[in-house]
Amino acid sequence: MPLAAMAEAVLRTGDGREKTALSRRFAAEWQTARDEGARPEIGRADPPLHPSRPAAPELLSPRDVPRRRPGTPEGRIALLHAVAHIELNAVDLHWDVIARFAHVPMPIGFYDDWVKAADEESKHFNLMCDCLEELDSHYGALPAHAGMWRAAEDTAEDFMGRLAVVPMVLEARGLDVTPGMIEVFRKADATSAVAALETIYAEEVAHVAYGSKWFHFLCGRHDEDPKERFHALVRQYFHGPLKPPFNEEKRAEAGIPPDFYWPLTEPV
Repeated sequence: MPLAAMAEAVLRTGDGREKTALSRRFAAEWQTARDEGARPEIGRADPPLHPSRPAAPELLSPRDVPRRRPGTPEGRIALLHAVAHIELNAVDLHWDVIARFAHVPMPIGFYDDWVKAADEESKHFNLMCDCLEELDSHYGALPAHAGMWRAAEDTAEDFMGRLAVVPMVLEARGLDVTPGMIEVFRKADATSAVAALETIYAEEVAHVAYGSKWFHFLCGRHDEDPKERFHALVRQYFHGPLKPPFNEEKRAEAGIPPDFYWPLTEPV
């Protein structure tokens, strides 16, 4: 099966555990072929504008999602549920960038990176589900944020916009907030959650770096200044200014220097 068709198949699978199992199987097939020296076919796809999703959780407007204090058991379950929802969206986002922009000629390393990222996001979703089940809950037990897919819709026709907003803004935000979440669960002696979040934190740096690498690649292809283009695209597609504090060390490790994001903290 061509890679773009694999990506579309994941996007059209609704159940979270089934989606991530398919994602991981396709990623393993791709990696086996690459390890054998093959250059698998990319092909073309017709991805849906909205990926298939399970019947639950109920998706609500961000302002309607209940706020829970992370210092309580219920609040910690809600936090894990929110991260699981983010990770499931990330699985779809990484396969979608393959399927939706398969018509754009890219080096084979581009596909290597995003298949690996999708595989890791699938692992992250399952880690969060395992943590929820350990606490007698499950993904779908609580309502979730309906706006998670908005960036994908907004950039469905703009490859550079997708790379700028999804990995370089949204996933970079994860680098900012995850250390605080780890501390919440460490204080609660929730060792499984701490271990899962530390895995996510370590691997998300590479996902942000993939976005930065391929964004800069496309800027070079089109002879554009990366910083100026990034600022223009984020102002076009991201709704509102970026909010500090920023994890400057991890952002730099991922290839995003401060002069990329600090100017975007002020309203235009």
